[in-house]
Amino acid sequence: MSGWAVWFVGLPGSGKSTLARGAVEMLRQRGEDVVHLEMDVRRRAYFPNPEYTEEERHKAYAMFVDEAAGLCAEGRNVVMDAAAHRAAFRERARARIERFAEILILCDVEEAMRREAAREGGKVMADLYAKALERKRTGRQFEELGEVVGVDVPFEEDDRAELAFDNTSLTRDAALRKVLHFLDRWPGRDYVSDVF
Repeated sequence: MSGWAVWFVGLPGSGKSTLARGAVEMLRQRGEDVVHLEMDVRRRAYFPNPEYTEEERHKAYAMFVDEAAGLCAEGRNVVMDAAAHRAAFRERARARIERFAEILILCDVEEAMRREAAREGGKVMADLYAKALERKRTGRQFEELGEVVGVDVPFEEDDRAELAFDNTSLTRDAALRKVLHFLDRWPGRDYVSDVF
């Protein structure tokens, strides 16, 4: 039987990566085989010297979806983590993956900016929003800073998201409970548990 895929999407700083990691950890603790695909990691594998152009972004998302679809075809379960600001990116996943769910993590832009500014650099450029706002204001360019969702391009919401909730003021644990509650009742999964 094919595996399932759940895609956590939303603005940078919305909490989607934190919740994706938390869900993966909880599912693995329950003994489930789950692959965690993070766009911030996979993009470097697809494009070792990324240019962060719009064309490259479209290609990266196509490869990301195709990788998840291939894993599902092998019977693996996948938790996907990527902003996926274009509805077309998620539509490709819906078309390619039979058992697919979108989890849209909504967040006030100001709060997303505050959270993003507080995190250390690593997989994602530090001060992403601040640099994008400065570029917009002054024209100053930053190496490896592509279009920033929420500043340069809007997030295209899709009312077909299987789960959508506002994570602006929720604690991590409260938000994770919402995610696990959904996953435990989503018909796309074989495993059902009442443990949150």
